[in-house]
Amino acid sequence: MAANARRYPASAQRRIPGVPRSTYYRMLARPPRPKAPDPIEPDVLGAFEASRGGYGARRPKVALERSGIVASRRRICRIMRGNGLSSACSGRAPRGGDRPVRPPSAENVPARPFDGHAPRTHVAADLAYVRLLVDPCSREIVGCSCGRRKDARLVKAAFSNVAFPLTDIEVFHSDRGPEFCNGEVGAMLDAFGIRRSVSRPGNPYDNAVVESTNRVLRRELVRGRAFASEDRLRTELFDRVDWYDNCRLHSTLGYMTPAGFREAGLVLS
Repeated sequence: MAANARRYPASAQRRIPGVPRSTYYRMLARPPRPKAPDPIEPDVLGAFEASRGGYGARRPKVALERSGIVASRRRICRIMRGNGLSSACSGRAPRGGDRPVRPPSAENVPARPFDGHAPRTHVAADLAYVRLLVDPCSREIVGCSCGRRKDARLVKAAFSNVAFPLTDIEVFHSDRGPEFCNGEVGAMLDAFGIRRSVSRPGNPYDNAVVESTNRVLRRELVRGRAFASEDRLRTELFDRVDWYDNCRLHSTLGYMTPAGFREAGLVLS
């Protein structure tokens, strides 16, 4: 009504919502007070900042509860939305499809489920210019590398960054890409007594643990960014992996960190 006060008299406008004219003038004389800021707003913003912009509402809710602050997801979403914040969005999950069948070079050892193994005995990898080795037991990234070419050297570089003896690894699982199924990688696996495992043809779900971790890394580190050099990408990759393992809350692990889950001696079943 106030916006159209110069065009239509209040006596005519008030008939549309069906309110007395005195109510309109009383509201003009007493404008609504601005809402007081939510008392937990600094805590929500702090949790979002600590997540490096990757969290939505679920993980801040858990982080706040561990600090003694109880808040609903709706309340956290409202605070984030009011400050123009949102989590890093991920694309659609990969879907299986028909692909040319290659002769299998090894059997599918994990065979979905991925859980129930001792820590650091099984690692899995996926095809990307940023290479990750993931422990399905704790969802911990145990090795990583990056490069301009998706080849066997990138796979071997990821293994070279593993912080524990490679002889502890019993099974290495991957898709059927030529970067994995070649003599160079095979010789490395044989040298350390690591059993090879490959997904079934055209079935990304056989490597879902690494697919999921790759999506998280792409949306929180790579998507929408340009790196000045390969060295800069490598530096930020190692920093992000360290944060992922030691700080990021993982829903599959009951919102524990991957390293904390492993150090607690827990195993998914």
